[in-house]
Amino acid sequence: MDVNRVAMPLDTELASDEQLAAEAAREGAEGPAFAALYARFEERVWRVCYRLMGNAEDAADAAQEVFVRLFLERAKFAGRSKYSTWVHGIALRVSLSQRRSRGRRKSHETAEHVQQAARDQQPDHAPNAGAALDLSQMLDTLEDEDRALLILKYAEGQNYDDLAELFGLSVSACKMRIHRAIGKLRERYPAQQFGSPEDH
Repeated sequence: MDVNRVAMPLDTELASDEQLAAEAAREGAEGPAFAALYARFEERVWRVCYRLMGNAEDAADAAQEVFVRLFLERAKFAGRSKYSTWVHGIALRVSLSQRRSRGRRKSHETAEHVQQAARDQQPDHAPNAGAALDLSQMLDTLEDEDRALLILKYAEGQNYDDLAELFGLSVSACKMRIHRAIGKLRERYPAQQFGSPEDH
Protein backbone atom coordinates (compact mmCIF):
# COMPACT_ATOMS: atom_id res chain seq x y z
CA MET A 1 0.00 0.00 0.00
CA ASP A 2 1.31 3.43 -0.90
CA VAL A 3 1.51 5.35 2.39
CA ASN A 4 2.09 8.57 0.46
CA ARG A 5 -1.22 8.28 -1.37
CA VAL A 6 -3.61 11.10 -0.47
CA ALA A 7 -7.33 10.36 -0.27
CA MET A 8 -9.37 12.28 -2.79
CA PRO A 9 -11.80 14.71 -1.14
CA LEU A 10 -15.46 13.79 -1.42
CA ASP A 11 -17.45 15.87 -3.91
CA THR A 12 -20.21 17.07 -1.57
CA GLU A 13 -22.48 18.06 -4.46
CA LEU A 14 -22.36 14.71 -6.25
CA ALA A 15 -22.11 12.41 -3.22
CA SER A 16 -25.18 10.54 -2.01
CA ASP A 17 -26.69 11.29 1.40
CA GLU A 18 -25.26 8.01 2.66
CA GLN A 19 -21.76 8.82 1.40
CA LEU A 20 -21.91 12.22 3.07
CA ALA A 21 -23.14 10.63 6.29
CA ALA A 22 -20.23 8.17 6.30
CA GLU A 23 -17.78 11.02 5.75
CA ALA A 24 -19.49 13.19 8.38
CA ALA A 25 -19.00 10.40 10.93
CA ARG A 26 -15.23 10.67 10.41
CA GLU A 27 -14.83 14.43 10.28
CA GLY A 28 -14.77 17.08 12.98
CA ALA A 29 -17.13 19.92 13.82
CA GLU A 30 -16.07 22.05 10.85
CA GLY A 31 -16.22 19.26 8.25
CA PRO A 32 -17.79 19.92 4.83
CA ALA A 33 -19.79 16.66 4.70
CA PHE A 34 -22.09 17.50 7.60
CA ALA A 35 -22.41 21.08 6.32
CA ALA A 36 -23.58 19.62 2.99
CA LEU A 37 -26.11 17.37 4.75
CA TYR A 38 -27.39 20.37 6.70
CA ALA A 39 -27.89 22.32 3.48
CA ARG A 40 -29.74 19.39 1.88
CA PHE A 41 -32.05 18.71 4.81
CA GLU A 42 -32.55 22.11 6.46
CA GLU A 43 -35.78 22.96 4.65
CA ARG A 44 -37.15 19.40 4.79
CA VAL A 45 -36.52 19.03 8.53
CA TRP A 46 -38.11 22.40 9.28
CA ARG A 47 -41.17 21.47 7.18
CA VAL A 48 -41.60 18.13 8.96
CA CYS A 49 -41.19 19.80 12.36
CA TYR A 50 -43.66 22.52 11.40
CA ARG A 51 -46.27 19.99 10.35
CA LEU A 52 -45.77 17.94 13.49
CA MET A 53 -45.52 20.87 15.91
CA GLY A 54 -48.18 23.12 14.37
CA ASN A 55 -46.47 26.51 14.57
CA ALA A 56 -43.29 28.18 13.33
CA GLU A 57 -41.74 29.01 16.71
CA ASP A 58 -41.98 25.45 18.05
CA ALA A 59 -40.88 24.09 14.67
CA ALA A 60 -37.73 26.24 14.75
CA ASP A 61 -36.87 24.98 18.24
CA ALA A 62 -37.48 21.37 17.22
CA ALA A 63 -35.50 21.68 13.98
CA GLN A 64 -32.54 23.15 15.85
CA GLU A 65 -32.55 20.22 18.27
CA VAL A 66 -32.85 17.77 15.36
CA PHE A 67 -29.64 19.07 13.76
CA VAL A 68 -27.81 19.10 17.09
CA ARG A 69 -28.74 15.44 17.51
CA LEU A 70 -27.86 14.62 13.91
CA PHE A 71 -24.40 16.06 14.50
CA LEU A 72 -23.81 14.51 17.92
CA GLU A 73 -25.10 11.12 16.79
CA ARG A 74 -23.62 11.23 13.29
CA ALA A 75 -21.41 8.19 13.97
CA LYS A 76 -24.50 6.13 14.91
CA PHE A 77 -25.91 6.05 11.38
CA ALA A 78 -25.17 2.48 10.34
CA GLY A 79 -26.45 2.66 6.77
CA ARG A 80 -29.10 -0.02 7.28
CA SER A 81 -31.73 2.40 6.02
CA LYS A 82 -31.75 5.50 3.85
CA TYR A 83 -30.18 8.51 5.54
CA SER A 84 -33.36 10.48 4.87
CA THR A 85 -35.38 7.90 6.81
CA TRP A 86 -32.95 8.19 9.72
CA VAL A 87 -33.30 11.99 9.64
CA HIS A 88 -37.09 11.74 9.58
CA GLY A 89 -36.94 9.38 12.54
CA ILE A 90 -34.99 11.88 14.64
CA ALA A 91 -37.29 14.73 13.55
CA LEU A 92 -40.29 12.60 14.50
CA ARG A 93 -38.95 11.69 17.96
CA VAL A 94 -37.85 15.25 18.75
CA SER A 95 -41.16 16.75 17.64
CA LEU A 96 -43.30 14.24 19.53
CA SER A 97 -41.18 14.69 22.64
CA GLN A 98 -41.48 18.48 22.49
CA ARG A 99 -45.23 18.32 21.86
CA ARG A 100 -45.63 16.20 24.97
CA SER A 101 -43.31 18.32 27.11
CA ARG A 102 -45.08 21.59 26.31
CA GLY A 103 -48.36 20.15 27.61
CA ARG A 104 -51.52 19.19 25.82
CA ARG A 105 -54.06 21.38 27.60
CA LYS A 106 -54.36 23.86 24.72
CA SER A 107 -54.55 21.04 22.18
CA HIS A 108 -57.32 19.32 24.11
CA GLU A 109 -59.27 22.57 24.40
CA THR A 110 -58.87 23.13 20.67
CA ALA A 111 -59.94 19.57 19.91
CA GLU A 112 -63.10 19.92 21.99
CA HIS A 113 -63.90 23.23 20.30
CA VAL A 114 -63.45 21.76 16.82
CA GLN A 115 -65.52 18.68 17.59
CA GLN A 116 -68.32 20.86 18.98
CA ALA A 117 -68.19 23.03 15.84
CA ALA A 118 -68.52 19.90 13.71
CA ARG A 119 -71.54 18.74 15.72
CA ASP A 120 -73.14 22.17 15.36
CA GLN A 121 -72.89 22.00 11.56
CA GLN A 122 -76.22 21.10 9.97
CA PRO A 123 -75.97 19.25 6.62
CA ASP A 124 -78.84 21.28 5.13
CA HIS A 125 -77.03 24.58 5.70
CA ALA A 126 -74.64 24.08 2.82
CA PRO A 127 -73.39 21.26 0.60
CA ASN A 128 -69.89 21.64 2.07
CA ALA A 129 -70.89 21.76 5.72
CA GLY A 130 -67.81 21.74 7.89
CA ALA A 131 -65.49 22.63 5.02
CA ALA A 132 -64.24 25.67 6.92
CA LEU A 133 -62.88 23.52 9.72
CA ASP A 134 -59.10 23.62 9.81
CA LEU A 135 -57.42 20.31 8.96
CA SER A 136 -54.64 20.82 11.50
CA GLN A 137 -57.25 21.28 14.23
CA MET A 138 -58.99 18.08 13.14
CA LEU A 139 -55.70 16.21 13.27
CA ASP A 140 -55.12 17.57 16.78
CA THR A 141 -58.07 15.48 17.96
CA LEU A 142 -55.97 12.36 17.32
CA GLU A 143 -53.26 10.87 19.51
CA ASP A 144 -49.83 12.31 18.71
CA GLU A 145 -48.46 9.22 16.97
CA ASP A 146 -51.60 8.70 14.86
CA ARG A 147 -51.50 12.37 13.88
CA ALA A 148 -47.82 12.05 12.96
CA LEU A 149 -48.50 8.92 10.90
CA LEU A 150 -51.12 10.71 8.80
CA ILE A 151 -48.95 13.81 8.35
CA LEU A 152 -45.90 11.84 7.24
CA LYS A 153 -47.97 9.60 4.96
CA TYR A 154 -50.13 12.20 3.22
CA ALA A 155 -48.28 15.52 3.63
CA GLU A 156 -44.71 14.20 3.33
CA GLY A 157 -45.41 11.28 0.99
CA GLN A 158 -43.62 8.66 3.09
CA ASN A 159 -44.23 5.10 1.93
CA TYR A 160 -45.43 2.33 4.23
CA ASP A 161 -42.01 0.67 4.45
CA ASP A 162 -40.37 3.87 5.69
CA LEU A 163 -43.25 4.62 8.07
CA ALA A 164 -43.07 1.12 9.51
CA GLU A 165 -39.37 1.64 10.21
CA LEU A 166 -39.90 5.09 11.70
CA PHE A 167 -42.62 3.92 14.09
CA GLY A 168 -41.21 0.49 14.85
CA LEU A 169 -44.19 -1.32 13.31
CA SER A 170 -44.72 -3.99 10.72
CA VAL A 171 -46.03 -2.71 7.40
CA SER A 172 -49.41 -4.35 8.02
CA ALA A 173 -49.66 -2.83 11.51
CA CYS A 174 -48.72 0.55 10.05
CA LYS A 175 -51.48 0.31 7.43
CA MET A 176 -53.99 -0.72 10.11
CA ARG A 177 -53.13 2.24 12.35
CA ILE A 178 -53.48 4.68 9.48
CA HIS A 179 -56.78 3.08 8.48
CA ARG A 180 -58.09 3.36 12.05
CA ALA A 181 -56.91 6.96 12.43
CA ILE A 182 -58.69 7.93 9.21
CA GLY A 183 -61.76 6.09 10.43
CA LYS A 184 -61.78 8.20 13.59
CA LEU A 185 -61.60 11.40 11.53
CA ARG A 186 -64.41 10.24 9.22
CA GLU A 187 -66.56 9.41 12.23
CA ARG A 188 -65.96 12.80 13.85
CA TYR A 189 -66.18 14.85 10.65
CA PRO A 190 -68.48 13.01 8.22
CA ALA A 191 -68.69 16.02 5.88
CA GLN A 192 -64.95 15.90 5.20
CA GLN A 193 -62.90 13.80 2.78
CA PHE A 194 -59.91 12.01 4.30
CA GLY A 195 -57.25 9.69 2.94
CA SER A 196 -57.03 8.18 -0.53
CA PRO A 197 -59.12 5.55 -2.36
CA GLU A 198 -56.90 2.77 -0.95
CA ASP A 199 -57.96 3.79 2.56
CA HIS A 200 -61.68 3.30 1.93
